[in-house]
Amino acid sequence: MRPIGLAALLTLVLCTMAFKAQAQDASEKEIERYRAMISDPMSNPGFLAVDRGEQLWAEKRGAKNVSLEGCDLGLGAGKLEGVYAQLPRYFKDADRVMDLEQRLLWCMQNVQGLDTKDVVTRRFSGPGRVSDMEDLVAYIANKSSGMKIAPQLGHPKEQEMLAVGEEMFYRRAGVMDFACATCHGSEGKRIRLQALPDLAKPGKEPQDTMGSWPTYRVSQGALRTMQHRLWDCFRQQRWPAPEYGSDGITALTMYLNTMASGGEITVPSIKR
Repeated sequence: MRPIGLAALLTLVLCTMAFKAQAQDASEKEIERYRAMISDPMSNPGFLAVDRGEQLWAEKRGAKNVSLEGCDLGLGAGKLEGVYAQLPRYFKDADRVMDLEQRLLWCMQNVQGLDTKDVVTRRFSGPGRVSDMEDLVAYIANKSSGMKIAPQLGHPKEQEMLAVGEEMFYRRAGVMDFACATCHGSEGKRIRLQALPDLAKPGKEPQDTMGSWPTYRVSQGALRTMQHRLWDCFRQQRWPAPEYGSDGITALTMYLNTMASGGEITVPSIKR
């Protein structure tokens, strides 16, 4: 048998690469077609979380036996339209910059007098277990659907949080020596069939990414919030798991929302 020539070998390699590229493109088109089929609210299971969250928002709980309707998420007590688009932000009563989940925990404790230990334990839903926080975030975030991401940077603590978030995005650590920027710091990166958005510069990719959370994850059969997404990213990087509602997660969200400024919010979305 004659050895294969260099030109023939090169042709074989190029054909193989072209076939793989075509297969990836076909798979992505099928994924997008599937998403389009179930994007209607009547087909998206994430809207079940929206409905549960609406009930939780109005339910009287805690030692004070009041609802969360007295909670100020940034635009006044009980006002929900547009608040998610402007979070994280500085809250004078707490003297802290908070994301939505931090603020909801604060309101449960201070407005309702609720012991949030069980809420934190169930922060992420699982088989046979729903999450109050995921449901509330779905409901409140949905009130900002169609609006633009508008990060708040007028207070010195908001600017400080942005600086911390940017530092965290590029900080390499853990046993894999990974940073957020390792996967999301340049164009054209992929993991298996999944394209990885470039979140290191303002524009469409961070806008599309941040504007689509919270989302219903088909592979997990659950609605997930940005808290869960970032927690899972750190887990996959083999970093220590961040504490739920930590300032570090809020800082990173502040940075990502700043990169996504002006993007349209469409939630709950649906992802693989």
